[in-house]
Amino acid sequence: MKMYNRIMRLFWLFSAVAIFLIVTYMSIIEGFNKWAYYYIFVLTSLGVYFLKTWMMKRMVLHNEFLKEKKSVK
Repeated sequence: MKMYNRIMRLFWLFSAVAIFLIVTYMSIIEGFNKWAYYYIFVLTSLGVYFLKTWMMKRMVLHNEFLKEKKSVK
């Protein structure tokens, strides 16, 4: 599961970068007004990336808490 989470986290980061580059290029070629609203997909991908990172750190801390709680009993 650890490898899957790492791969998915990188997927969202790379997709955000790729979408940003494509939308920026198309904005230069065809005009910013036509492509500006596609930047919302960049923000969405970055949001998922940061949410995934936060949840992974939170899960590690929670697992440590559960191990400590189990060892105390």
